[in-house]
Amino acid sequence: MAFRSKTAGLSAAALTAVALIAAFTHVQGRGGTEGELASGVADPQEQGGSRGELPDPPRFADVTVHDPSIVVAEDEYWVFGSHLAAAKTEDFISWEQTAELVTPENPLFDDVTEELSEALEWAETTTLWAPDVIQLSDGRYYMYYNACQGESPRSAMGVAVADEVDGPYEDLGVFLRSGHRAGEGSSEDGTPYDPRIHPNAVDPDVFYDDEGTLRMVYGSYSGGLFMLEMDEETGMPLAGQGYGTHLMGGNHSRIEAANILHHPDTGYYYLFTTFGGLDADGGYNMRVARAQTPEGPYFDAEGNDMREVKADPSLPIFDDATIEPFGTKLMGNFLFQREAGDPGRGIGYGYVSPGHNTSYLDPDTGRMQLIFHSRFPERGEMHQVRSHEMFMNAHGWPVVAPYRFAGAEAGQVHQADAVGEYRFINHGKAISSDINEAVTVELHDDGRITGGVEGGWELDGQNRVDLTIDGEPYNGVFTPQWDPTSESWVLTFSVLSQAGVSLWGSKVEPLL
Repeated sequence: MAFRSKTAGLSAAALTAVALIAAFTHVQGRGGTEGELASGVADPQEQGGSRGELPDPPRFADVTVHDPSIVVAEDEYWVFGSHLAAAKTEDFISWEQTAELVTPENPLFDDVTEELSEALEWAETTTLWAPDVIQLSDGRYYMYYNACQGESPRSAMGVAVADEVDGPYEDLGVFLRSGHRAGEGSSEDGTPYDPRIHPNAVDPDVFYDDEGTLRMVYGSYSGGLFMLEMDEETGMPLAGQGYGTHLMGGNHSRIEAANILHHPDTGYYYLFTTFGGLDADGGYNMRVARAQTPEGPYFDAEGNDMREVKADPSLPIFDDATIEPFGTKLMGNFLFQREAGDPGRGIGYGYVSPGHNTSYLDPDTGRMQLIFHSRFPERGEMHQVRSHEMFMNAHGWPVVAPYRFAGAEAGQVHQADAVGEYRFINHGKAISSDINEAVTVELHDDGRITGGVEGGWELDGQNRVDLTIDGEPYNGVFTPQWDPTSESWVLTFSVLSQAGVSLWGSKVEPLL
């Protein structure tokens, strides 16, 4: 049975080349009808403060960490990813690579090939997939690691601990396995392992819920995404849960990279996932659902119960068509293409197969970051970490700013600021290798939208915006951002419909 390889395009040689190129260049559901207005949603200006003067132009420094997962250590933000890669930043703008590759020389372990040999041997591999690091109440850092065979869901997951975030980590043991073969005993729930209904034991995301209970969500393809309650004294799952509670997916649907963020203002748990395949032509795209409780059920913006979202077993394996309509899509392939005569150089700004995100909510400011890896148009399998700011719209759904975070804050937007010509992206709902290119639209002072799409718009309060396109309402925010193609600050908008479709706009005229 074909599976899919997490290491596609990621050999040691490729990773080394990527590193050279790079050198160059943890929300929540309440009851009620999904889509109704959520009370207590913080105003975007309150999340980021008044814009005031724009910052200096950003000086980006990039890193290559596939499947990043964030942990805060004092004043630094660390991400850990597949192939034991790690990086850190203080501002989500300038990143520093600190580790990569599963070799004895990796500084995160004294010798990871010996320390995690049990997991590597079970999974019949020499590399590791997406880990998660969390600081538990004892002050130590716990790395939830996993290894997978790649062509099948034969995986092992365990935990290692360190006094410092950068290690060295010491193994506490494997606690979850998948892909059991005949003669190897039963699966974690006491039945023969069935990859259509049982999870692949990879891609952990460990978090504390709002009551202080430690939980872990995990899984990729196979039987879907599951959640376990954890014992914070041992770092291991509580006994007797089997594989845990099923949240989403099944029948080998291409759904993975679960990440949960709880937002105290909306009261929801937000379950971020990535649909599609991770390669440049795989159509990887990020989606979100929300729930009243950490164990769900999770619903998308249309009110679909995500427990029912799985592939059709009568169709070929890795059927995307069945799952494509579901989930609130935040971002997929896009390109703000540079037209002849436009300022700047190159083809423009865009991503290919952005996904496997982690998320961060600053407890002091309320600002949110969506951190993920992405490939890029016409650049093959090369990938880097990107961080985009998120805002809650008036309906309690996150919307993602179009450009990478560069330090500007959301603030007051006036009607005259917003009027003008924009480059416009419709992310749609497709799982496809096609790149959504920008069209030109104009926001008029009388509230009309003309050009590539027709409709209307209205500024609401500080910087909220309501759009209506082809009769469909969208809600989101305006925010100033750095356009790397024109190398200027521009006004952008990001809006979301109750059908779970995201639209972006980038104003052509720079901010003064």
